[in-house]
Amino acid sequence: MRLMRTAYQDLGTTREHIEALPGPTLLEFGTNWCGWCQGAQPHIEAALAEQTGLRHLKEEDGKGRRLGRAFGVKLWPTLVLLRDGQEVARVVRPASADDIRQALLQGLAPG
Repeated sequence: MRLMRTAYQDLGTTREHIEALPGPTLLEFGTNWCGWCQGAQPHIEAALAEQTGLRHLKEEDGKGRRLGRAFGVKLWPTLVLLRDGQEVARVVRPASADDIRQALLQGLAPG
């Protein structure tokens, strides 16, 4: 099993709080025990290593977790890219760093 550099946590936040965040935010939903989540970590880390100024929040998801339901998360990991609180791109179960890079390019492109 691959250990994640940063664990998923219950951030105890609401969709309204997330939508109020200024600038770009990558909200990553998953769990620490999920094999898909563990397998995606090298891709996520590689894609994010090239980014500056991007807030990255790892939200533990599961039964009874409202934030994941508010964003319509059904599979892990799900990465939701927001700009000034509005969703601009989404990647579900990324198979490569390029999957994530494409979403970041699309979502962070000017205007």
